[in-house]
Amino acid sequence: MPFRFRWRDDASPVRTSARAVRPQLRDVVPFRFDDGRAVEVLRVRDPRARRIKLSVSERGVRLTVPERASLLAADRFLAEHGGWLREQLSRLHHDEQIALRHGKTAALPLRGAALPLRWTPGRFTALRREDGGPDEAHGGGLVFHVSARAGEAALQRALRDFYEAEARADVGRWLPRWLPTLPRAPRRVQFKRMSSQWGSLAPDGTVALDLSLVLAPPPAFEYVLVHELCHLIHHDHSAAYWREVEARFPGWREQRDWFREHGRALKAQLMALTG
Repeated sequence: MPFRFRWRDDASPVRTSARAVRPQLRDVVPFRFDDGRAVEVLRVRDPRARRIKLSVSERGVRLTVPERASLLAADRFLAEHGGWLREQLSRLHHDEQIALRHGKTAALPLRGAALPLRWTPGRFTALRREDGGPDEAHGGGLVFHVSARAGEAALQRALRDFYEAEARADVGRWLPRWLPTLPRAPRRVQFKRMSSQWGSLAPDGTVALDLSLVLAPPPAFEYVLVHELCHLIHHDHSAAYWREVEARFPGWREQRDWFREHGRALKAQLMALTG
């Protein structure tokens, strides 16, 4: 029979049956606020968790329960933090108000600003900058060309393509400044939607960046790029690593604080716009 060890106070191992391990839990429970509104909460028992934790993201509400905590204690924790939960949901729903609606959406976020948007029929569905607009990274309007058969999915796909092209243009401007100070260039740069991270470096040298970064002010976006490039020198977050970041991007703390305050809203915006 499978077994595991637990430790007595005198540090002597005791053989226990694997059946004694609390079964894994993953269910959805309703939580009702004082005003009668209800929200679904994903309740997950995580053996790696050290304490009960409540979190809110664009994916919903999650209650993480350590292996040794009782469900009664978890439910009590949820009830005690109902006010905080209501406030976080209110902020999240406010951030999600922006959405892509054919002919109705009047502006789209890009690089920390809202650019005016004009809708027009087109042979193909694509989002472009206004003809005659400035070539600078900031400013200028947008025009959404929409074919007669385009549905919501086609609009969202065109918007994702536009955002990725803009993000690649930003990285293309910034990379030449940093490459001479690195031991090697990244193998490639890819963009995708990330639930919690802003970037990562794969063992093969591929840098992955969250697509929602293109919605942030450029200094915040560039900081994440520099953060990941410095992992080509140090793969950890040691003091030596942070010295490399500091040498290249002295204002990194300010950008880190910006993400702590606005990061969740940024991800929610992209999710609401692109589905």
